[in-house]
Amino acid sequence: MPRAKNRVASRKRRKKILKANAGYFGKRKNCIRVASAAFFRAGQYAYRDRRVKKRDFRSLWIVRINAAARANGLTYGKFIAGCKAKGIELNRKTLAYLALHEPAAFARIAQTVKAA
Repeated sequence: MPRAKNRVASRKRRKKILKANAGYFGKRKNCIRVASAAFFRAGQYAYRDRRVKKRDFRSLWIVRINAAARANGLTYGKFIAGCKAKGIELNRKTLAYLALHEPAAFARIAQTVKAA
């Protein structure tokens, strides 16, 4: 007679992985060996990209601020340095929002920075 190997717990572990892989292509969704490899790799990518997302957004904000600053006759570096000199404590996310959605407000900030 075969030895009991805790069927309930092992089945629960496998079901958890297969449920997480619903929607994957090919054996990644239904073959436990391939699915578990895909599951753990997806977790590694998710962990890594939660950090990469922060870098990506910061670079996007910098690009937007640079474009708006150049439209107002400044470079990005001179704009940020002028903001620090004038004591304008808006972060890059807010500045990028102003550059995109409120160009008049950004232009006023640029005028203030130019005067510095």
